[in-house]
Formats: sequence, structure tokens, C-alpha cells
Amino acid sequence: MSLPDQAEAFLEMMAVERGASPHTLAAYGRDLADAQGFLATRGGLMTASEEAVEAYFADLARRGLSAATAARRRSAVRQFYRFVLTEGWRADDPSRRVDAPKKGRSLPKVLSREEITALIAAAGAKDGAQGLRLACMVELLYASGLRVSELLTLRLEAVARDPAYLIVTGKGGKDRLAPLNDAARTAVKAYLEARATFLPKGDKANPWLFPSRGAGGRLTRRRLAQLLDEAALAAGVDPEKVSPHVLRHAFATHLLEGGADLRVVQTLLGHADISTTQIYTHVASDRLREVVESSHPLAKDK
Repeated sequence: MSLPDQAEAFLEMMAVERGASPHTLAAYGRDLADAQGFLATRGGLMTASEEAVEAYFADLARRGLSAATAARRRSAVRQFYRFVLTEGWRADDPSRRVDAPKKGRSLPKVLSREEITALIAAAGAKDGAQGLRLACMVELLYASGLRVSELLTLRLEAVARDPAYLIVTGKGGKDRLAPLNDAARTAVKAYLEARATFLPKGDKANPWLFPSRGAGGRLTRRRLAQLLDEAALAAGVDPEKVSPHVLRHAFATHLLEGGADLRVVQTLLGHADISTTQIYTHVASDRLREVVESSHPLAKDK
């Protein structure tokens, strides 16, 4: 569904005036395209009535979207209409009367240590260079708590001289140190021997750690997701439970379960606010309680 010119102007404003990242701009573009698709028979974004926008927000709730996704789509539409009103392209804001429901804070999905081990083994079991690359990516995500965007934009120079830490540029352009354990460093070394397999033809100077012959010159999120699904199936793990972000969750939760300080985990994840990190304490506590209830002699049914 094509977007109206005003939506393109809104995205340009977000990039230039608010410094929105390419990832944020892409997400807002998808959100506005989703709204445009729903409102197409109701006048489209630019002429939709308050009732039509209210119907769209209600439809988001019925679709079973995650609370975060639905909230972001509502926010994108609201910000768009405020921009349109400011520019004088509409005399009203059709989203103003719709109250946004409070977003619940859902606990992140987490893989067990056994599932992580099985996933890494299944990734490495793929034939040749494909297996070396996927095992390397899984090891990096789990060992370092990287975001998928941080993983796929790693440059080859980041792993020069077998570092014990990666220097990662995260949200807001802030750099942080991401640790590499022995298993991850070994996986990186093995993959580097096969990296040339994935180089675009005639592109020996490709700077990315994970190059691709696709248009962008590096592996895409979509392809990584497909590879993780295949590894999950081979490992006997539900693919619905596996994603790059779930591996980041597992990194944080398993650290806390092992006794790591919350402030340390906050730093390693690159969270600006410790309240974002604290959600992992709930996950870790729940898992530890399950262990006690299933293993402690006084907790067992007599």
C-alpha cells in the first residue's frame, strides 16, 4: 500500500529534525502503511474521520499483536496527524479523541541453557561454511547480548586480532563493550576461514563481518531469521521461541541467574534506564522458583 506524500514528508521530518534511526524510520513507514491499508476504503490517512481512526485502533487490539507493536503503531499514527495538523494539511486531528490503552509489560521469552546448547549444535551441524557462519552468529548473540542490528552491522575490523570484547555502537550512537567468551572467539576464528565464501563477486573489500551477495552487501534480518528457524527445527526447539532478540534475552537472564549484578547487565545490554533491565530479574526469579519447587525435597508432593 503506497503512502501519501504527506507521510513521506513526515518520515523525512523524523529523520532530519528528530534524528530518527533508519530502523525507526522503517518501522514507522510500515506502521503508516498498515494504517493506510486499513483506512483505504475510509478515505485513506489524509481524509479519514475520527470514527475511522478509532476503528483502526480497535482493529489493532483485535489482531492479537504484541502490546509493544500495537502501541508503536498508534504512536506513529498520532505523531503523523500532529505533524499534518502543524503543517496545515488538515484542520483537525482525527486521532485526538481515542485514548491509548495502557501497555502491559510482558515478560521476555527465554531459552533454557539446554535449548541454547542444542541450537548452537544444530547451527554448527549445517554443511560447511553455512554452518560455521550460523554457529558464529548464534554464539555472538548469546555471548555478547547484541541486538540484531548490532550483529549485522559488525565490520570485519571489529574482530581483528581476536579481541576479548567487541566495541558496539548501540541505540543513540553510544558505544559499549560487549564481551566475547572463549566459545564465541573460537566460532569467529572458524567462520573467518570460510567468510570469503559469502563475498559478493569481485567485492574483496567488503567491510562487513557477515557479507552477502544480496543488494545491500551484507546479511539481512530476514535471512538470519530464516536460518534461526531452520536451526531451531533441527534442534527440536519451537521456532516461535527463537529469534535474535530472544538470544539477547537469554544472555541477560542467564547472567542474572548466575549471580551477575544488575548494573553490570544494564551496561552490557546498553540500556539507558535500569528499569528496562529489571524486567529480567522477574524472569530469572520465576525460573529459579521453578527449580526450587521441582527440586527441593520439602517442595515436592508427598
